[in-house]
Amino acid sequence: MSIPVDYETLRLIWWLFLGVLLIGFAVMDGFDLGVGTLLPFVARTDTERRVLINTIGPVWEGNQVWLILGGGAIFAAYPPIYAAAFSGFYLAMFLTLVALILRPVGFDFRNKLTDPRWRRVWDTGLFLGGFVPALVFGIAFGNLLQGVPFRLDQDLRVFYEGGFLGLLNPLGLLAGLLSVAMLVMHGAAYLNVKTDGVIQARAKRALQGAAAVTVALFALAGLWIASGVEGYVITSAVETAGPSNPLLKTVERVPGGWLSNYGAHPWMIIAPAAAFVGAAAAALLARGRAEVTTFVATALSVTGIVATAGVSLFPFLMPSSLDPASSLTAWDASSSHLTLFVMLVATLIFLPIILAYTSFVFRVLRGKVTNEYVEKNSASLY
Repeated sequence: MSIPVDYETLRLIWWLFLGVLLIGFAVMDGFDLGVGTLLPFVARTDTERRVLINTIGPVWEGNQVWLILGGGAIFAAYPPIYAAAFSGFYLAMFLTLVALILRPVGFDFRNKLTDPRWRRVWDTGLFLGGFVPALVFGIAFGNLLQGVPFRLDQDLRVFYEGGFLGLLNPLGLLAGLLSVAMLVMHGAAYLNVKTDGVIQARAKRALQGAAAVTVALFALAGLWIASGVEGYVITSAVETAGPSNPLLKTVERVPGGWLSNYGAHPWMIIAPAAAFVGAAAAALLARGRAEVTTFVATALSVTGIVATAGVSLFPFLMPSSLDPASSLTAWDASSSHLTLFVMLVATLIFLPIILAYTSFVFRVLRGKVTNEYVEKNSASLY
């Protein structure tokens, strides 16, 4: 079969697609996680908590499609990444899965009884369903930047030699807190769009505080990585269209290595700039009535933060701290030429459908969720 796109280009396209899917998850499902994290703080009464729940209840399942797409893309396009990640981050991913399961259960069970104790239990579950995944995803990125303790043998089998507690290192925890602050900011911007009155006022205050924390933690993380974290650099010839065998290259750890891409490709500075500008703009815009523009600003900041991690790591996807040569990159950890092409065709067909459906849903569900609306439709809403 003649494939009209060369292997190198397909690998680069799938690196970009993987970034798009991860950013899509952070932007679309991120505000759901942020609203869940804000639930005990922004909503003071049962009616107010139901308002928050009903802002995301109709859309969270569709938003979580981006997580499924991202996981599926890693499994099919970069199988060694999938294998290494599920070996190394197994307990962290299990914890995240448990937390995510609390969301649908909480949405469906919370309103079954009016007992305040019953509802407090599920409110706690919804909080954990937002906070824990946001924290764990950030910790995972923080550990990627330091290298993951795995190695490959000559048969390319993955051996992970770390533990769960090893993930809870200072930089990993900093990245986790940055992730939480970022998604709280984004969730507060969504509540600014979807609510009014006292809930909206609290959401605005939360947005401004979270935006300031996001800027501070992102700057601190950048300084830490620039001054105290060794990056990874390929020192041998790069076979961008070669076989998927990570052991054919040589890699060195270099202080400040994660900044090398910005020197070689100055345009990449757009990513961290977008992170700072988006958060700062959102904090300023929240003082007025530009609700949708504020949400776009937080989405820009989220996009910039996730993109910064991606372009800093490129071409690495999962560096190895045990054996740098075992590090997995976009050039040597991909599926076959044919597999990537078939996936590309499927993506070009179905991704526009997902985007169109998502746009349709949000258009149909536009408008604010108010206390009066929730009380009037108490039996039919979450």
